[in-house]
Amino acid sequence: MERSPDPSLLRELQSTIHDLEDYQSALSYEAAKRALEKLLHECRATGAEKASLARAIADLEAMLDKLHGGVVQIAVFGLVGRGKSSLLNALLGEPHFATGPIHGVTQREASALWQISEARRGNPIRLIDTPGLDEVNGVAREQLAREVAAQADLILFVIAGDLTRLEYQALSELRQAGRPMLLVFNKVDQYPEADREAIYAKIRDERVKELLSPEEIVMVSAAPLVPQVQRDASGRVQVKMTVGAPQVELLKRKILEVLEREGKALIALNSMLFANKVSEELARYKLQLREQEANQLIWKGAVTKALAIALNPVTVLDMVGSAVIDLTTIQLLSRLYDIELTDAGAKELLQTIALAMGGISLGEFAVNLGLSSLKGLLGLATPMSGGIALGPYLSVAMTQGAIAGFSSYTVGQVAKTYFANGAGWGSHGPKTVVRQILDRLDRQQLLHRLKKEIQVQLGMG
Repeated sequence: MERSPDPSLLRELQSTIHDLEDYQSALSYEAAKRALEKLLHECRATGAEKASLARAIADLEAMLDKLHGGVVQIAVFGLVGRGKSSLLNALLGEPHFATGPIHGVTQREASALWQISEARRGNPIRLIDTPGLDEVNGVAREQLAREVAAQADLILFVIAGDLTRLEYQALSELRQAGRPMLLVFNKVDQYPEADREAIYAKIRDERVKELLSPEEIVMVSAAPLVPQVQRDASGRVQVKMTVGAPQVELLKRKILEVLEREGKALIALNSMLFANKVSEELARYKLQLREQEANQLIWKGAVTKALAIALNPVTVLDMVGSAVIDLTTIQLLSRLYDIELTDAGAKELLQTIALAMGGISLGEFAVNLGLSSLKGLLGLATPMSGGIALGPYLSVAMTQGAIAGFSSYTVGQVAKTYFANGAGWGSHGPKTVVRQILDRLDRQQLLHRLKKEIQVQLGMG
């Protein structure tokens, strides 16, 4: 005969499991704080770019303050006129958030601490109200919604009837934030019981079946309208609709269930998700900055080469100078992308790029050889011609310099792609990289820019 488990042993086992869950939550919580502190330090350490990261820094500081205070943030979303502010007031038990008969009373984010005695372990709870998602200035409101949702631990999405297409779209987008969510069917007092049950069933079984479970949908009446019989001065009976006691107990229990079940782990997880999002944005931002700096470096190298070639009348020195400038650009790019590269490695990479460029490199050499010879003859003829040959000389020099600068710019772009790819060519090799870059470049526009730059540097612009 099987013996039933000892109740005291079961209680002890449950207590042990509970303690382990608490310990794991505490570890996750501390790990989240360390991650945010590290990320905040990285943002602040970016020096000149700090101003561009001001919003990210402010968001991280707010999230870190939230972690240190153990605050649970509950944000409410929905379209205009769904009773979001009334719902939060009903939970608070006081009229903290502005409400009124005119739609769109809430014009910006607002919040209040919810002092709820039933909350386990006394975690502070902050309720956050947001403007209607369908109000004017939609882009700004969508951005606000994303920012609030990113920092929320629990999302309440309020509707007041069958789900509209716009509500479904907004609900789907908020669901992507990865936060726990409750769909709150408000103003149920305005429907006969049969109608509201039919609407609830349609929402549950059809509208949000792919987004939410039945346990995540709750019906409430934040500010129910109840008839009140009154007599006027003449004794006539009048019926007026007045606001009755809110019916939000079921929602309150649902919220407490989430907090009871998740506790600090919920805050820690959401904080880590938020930190990961900011970290990805920071990485993209740094890549953009590196890309800009690399392009500036490449352009500077191309202009330097263009000037050197334009001003140098000696053909052999033209060729040597070209190689030195390209090697310098490659080495500077390798440092920018934190790739170790020796002098021999830089030369080998330049040779690989030159071979991959093929016709461009040979064409540059042939044109440079021809233009250098012509430039040399015009340079010798200038004194004897009384300066008449100076115009053609400068024209040839600028053309030669621009062609050399274009070649250097291409070399730099190819080298940048190589370093950005972790010192690799990808699956197709250097020739494909060169072809893709050449397809993107506007040769005539670049040659024109380089000629103008030479003119400016020579004081002719």
